[in-house]
Amino acid sequence: MASSSSNSPCAACKSLRRKCQPECVFAPYFPPDQPQKFANVHKVFGASNVTKLLKELQPHQREDAVNSLAYEAEMRLRDPVYGCVGVISVLQHQLRQLQTDLRYAKSELSKYKNLGHDGLIEASTHHHHHPRST
Repeated sequence: MASSSSNSPCAACKSLRRKCQPECVFAPYFPPDQPQKFANVHKVFGASNVTKLLKELQPHQREDAVNSLAYEAEMRLRDPVYGCVGVISVLQHQLRQLQTDLRYAKSELSKYKNLGHDGLIEASTHHHHHPRST
């Protein structure tokens, strides 16, 4: 009979090749089916640093801390120089570009806002009118 997940060591203890104790600080945050999550965090931050951090935090803060560490570790491994900062920088640049595009679109729309219904039709047909060749 295969062992159930409750009997399997957490991903951290399995990686560190040690017995997973019932009070294991890693077990709630690094389940056996997520070995890469712990591997990344261990590689970037070190298991002893993560242990120390988790023990200093209140239990209700630990999950958010682990998720932040896991995300930062993954980004740091993808981009060793900038990590999350690189991703944030790209997203900020995209946001600025979208804000600029939105301002431009609103500006273009405002040109038609003051035209009446007839003016809008006239303006739209004027730009698309092609003289017929005879």
